[in-house]
Amino acid sequence: QVQLVESGGGLVQPGGSLRLSCVASGLVFRLYRLAWYRQAPGNQRELVARITNSGTTDYLDSVKGRFTISRDNAKSTAYLQMNSLKPEDTAVYMCAAEHLGRDPHWGQGTQVTVSS
Repeated sequence: QVQLVESGGGLVQPGGSLRLSCVASGLVFRLYRLAWYRQAPGNQRELVARITNSGTTDYLDSVKGRFTISRDNAKSTAYLQMNSLKPEDTAVYMCAAEHLGRDPHWGQGTQVTVSS
């Protein structure tokens, strides 16, 4: 049974930082592309950052230079370091494990709120 468990969300002031973690189990982690998505109330879910199994990354334009995605295959964990947070970054952040030809696996999400 595949499980993805996110943590690290919370309330932070504008300009602050958070580090999200996504711990995976029940899959061969190194074979999967990992992604962070977010969804704010009333908005569609959007892809924030993605890292392939070889370490190639890509980012949503609005987070480039502020967010960094990484992975530790030995710990079956993906990370999203978020710096210089803005109120518009407020959303539920979810991780996904993606494999070609298969349905993605999703975590339950963690709330990030950026507010003074």
